[in-house]
Amino acid sequence: MTKENSNNKSGKQIKAIGLSLLCLAFILSAPLRAQVTVDAKIDSTEIFIGQQVGITLEVSADAGKTVEFLKFDSLQQMVPGIEVLETSVPDTEFVNDGKRMVLTQKYLVTSFDSALYYIPPMKVKVDGKEYASKNLALKVVTFDVDTLHTDSIFGMKPEMKPAFSWDDWKPIIWLVILLLVLVAILVYVFVRLVQNKPIIHRIKLRQHIAPHKLAMQKIAQIKEDNLVQSEDSKEYYTQLTDALRQYISERFGFNAMEMTSTEIIQHLEAENDEEALKELRELFQTADLVKFAKYTTLINENDRNLVTAIEYINQTKIEEETKPQPTEIVVEEKRSKMAKIILVSCIAVAIVAILVVIGFLAYRLYYLCI
Repeated sequence: MTKENSNNKSGKQIKAIGLSLLCLAFILSAPLRAQVTVDAKIDSTEIFIGQQVGITLEVSADAGKTVEFLKFDSLQQMVPGIEVLETSVPDTEFVNDGKRMVLTQKYLVTSFDSALYYIPPMKVKVDGKEYASKNLALKVVTFDVDTLHTDSIFGMKPEMKPAFSWDDWKPIIWLVILLLVLVAILVYVFVRLVQNKPIIHRIKLRQHIAPHKLAMQKIAQIKEDNLVQSEDSKEYYTQLTDALRQYISERFGFNAMEMTSTEIIQHLEAENDEEALKELRELFQTADLVKFAKYTTLINENDRNLVTAIEYINQTKIEEETKPQPTEIVVEEKRSKMAKIILVSCIAVAIVAILVVIGFLAYRLYYLCI
């Protein structure tokens, strides 16, 4: 092998090694160049005047990078003739196990002049360095108007009201019924509270007892308590005359409980004979002396007056037929302080509920009438 051939062979080897190193550098630098990509898309390349179209700007970069998009105010022109109506919030998506991120920014634009618009590359800053997208084009066309036949051009049609439907009014009807029920309950509870009467009547049934039987029961109780021989004559005559007064009230139909002894005798003169009233008058006179003049009676006098009361009742009583007596209804009207507090709280809650229902009804009616 000659020296010249050896040099040629060495030169070829050096060139091959250099070319390999150059390719390796290009391959290694390719990922570095592909770290950030910016792409721009438009939903439609042709629209009518006033129609809206979206422009999407997509940036792909390593996770953790700071990306700054172009910002436009409302109705600001992106380029002369194209206005930005709305700018969305950037959407971020992570890929490659979170190593890469794809950010998407959308712009809603429109135009009111027919022309073919050139949209230059849109710039994005990634960690302070600018990157540009590809350029876009948008054609805005106008409507064809038949100026020769103007009769075929009509103005805007008025708004049409939706057809009447019961399904729309059913909730309102039920709410009105509910409102009326709540108001009725609230008024009833408030009136009962003001009158200090129970909300729910607790009825206690009491068997009717004939006046003479009731009087004899009270006289029997006086005997059982041995008040006849008691030193307290005032208590004895008070209970005895009260039993007689109540009997006379129910038997003869006038309010003997609120009358003096003289007034009672005067009312009884038209009902009883003088013999019966004579002994009864003496009994009441003795009772008045004991109660108001501190008169002291003897035991035999007390016994005689007790017998007088029993005989008067037996002489004037009316025997009733043995049949079921009508019951007397007694309504208990007691309410504790805690019950009143609970009642007032319930009224407050009911008022709030009524106001809420009225507000909702007003909203629904307004919505259906517009």
